[in-house]
Amino acid sequence: MKMENITRRGFIAGASCMGAAAAFLKYLPLPALADSLAQGTRVAASPLVDKGFASVRKIGEGVYATISDPSKGLATLCNGGFIAGKDGALLIEGFASPAGAAFQTEALRMVSQAPVRAALDTHYHFDHSFGNAYYGVNGFPLWAHARVAPLMVQRYATIQGKDKSAVIGPLQKKIDSAANDVEKQRADGNLKAMNMLLQSVDQTLVTLPNHSLDPAKLPMKVDLGGIEAVIETYPGHTPGDIIVRVPAQNIVFTGDLLFNGSYPVTFDADMLGYRDTASKFAAFDKDTIFVPGHGQVCGQEGVALERAIFDDLAEHAKKMAAAGVTVEDAQKRYTVPEKFSKLGIFAWSFCIDSAVAQFYNAAKAGTL
Repeated sequence: MKMENITRRGFIAGASCMGAAAAFLKYLPLPALADSLAQGTRVAASPLVDKGFASVRKIGEGVYATISDPSKGLATLCNGGFIAGKDGALLIEGFASPAGAAFQTEALRMVSQAPVRAALDTHYHFDHSFGNAYYGVNGFPLWAHARVAPLMVQRYATIQGKDKSAVIGPLQKKIDSAANDVEKQRADGNLKAMNMLLQSVDQTLVTLPNHSLDPAKLPMKVDLGGIEAVIETYPGHTPGDIIVRVPAQNIVFTGDLLFNGSYPVTFDADMLGYRDTASKFAAFDKDTIFVPGHGQVCGQEGVALERAIFDDLAEHAKKMAAAGVTVEDAQKRYTVPEKFSKLGIFAWSFCIDSAVAQFYNAAKAGTL
C-alpha cells in the first residue's frame, strides 16, 4: 500500500470521527505554556511548526515535543515528540491517524536526517497507535510494551467491521433512562466518545508493533549519538505503559501516565498503580520538563494537579464506601469540585466511573 494512500485514509478517518468528537472536544482549546516554562530558556518561545491540530516545539538539545490541540483537529489527538542525536532518532507515539504520524516525521526531517532507530507507542490506546501504518510503510521499527500488540488485537482488530449494537445499545438506553439532566448529559458524552472510538477502529489499518519490549528487561538505554534516552515502564493507565526519559536534560515523555489540564482517562487503568506512579513522578527533579499524554508541556505543577485529582476521587470513594452506598451511587454522586471546574473530561464513564469504582473497592478491602 502506498504511503500517500495510508495518509489519506488517516485524514478521512479523522474527518469522519470529527462529527462525533467535535461536540466534546471543541471547547477544550490547548492552554498556553505555564509562565515558568514560557519565560525560561529551555522551551523554545516559538514552535518549529504549527498546523493547528498540533505543533512541535524544541524543549531541549535534540529533544522536541509534539503537542496536540484537539479543538483544531484530530489528526494527532495525543502528544508525543522525538529525540534526535547524531547517529539516530526516536519517534514517540503513533498518534490517532497516519496523518498525525506523517506530521511528526516531517517535523523531525526539518531538523535532522539521522536514521530513525524506532518509532514507539507508549501504550495501546487508539489515539497513540492508529497512525502506526505510516511508520510501517516507511520501514521504521515499531517498539512498544509487550502487552501492546495483544491488546490492540483483542480490543481493536477483532471488532473491525462487526456489528457494534451490543456496545452502543446499552449506552443509548442509559440516555433514555437518565433520571435527570446531569445523568443524561453524562450518558450522552459516553455515547459520543464510544462512537468516536468505534468509528476510528473500523476505518483504521490497525498496525501492530513489531518489536515488543519485555518489561522485565526495562529500563533500557538507547544511545542516539550524544543523547541517551531511557525507556522505563510504570503501572497505571493501561496494562502496558512505558515512558521515555532524557535523564541528562530532565525531560520525560510520560504517555497517558500524566494528563495536564484534564481528568485522566481511567477505564482500563490500575488506579492504585496510577496513583503510585504519579507519586514517583513527583519525586523526579524539581526542574523536570514533562510531556504529558494530553495537555500542555508542564513541570511538577502538572504532576501535582494529577495527584490532587486522584486524591479527590479517592476521598470521595472512601466516604461513599464508609456510608454504605452502592458503587453505582458513588459514581453518580461524584461532583467535580470548583477547583477542577475548568478541567476537561473526555467522557464520564471513561474518566470518572472506573476510578471511583476501583477506589471504592479498595476502600472496602482496606487497601486504600
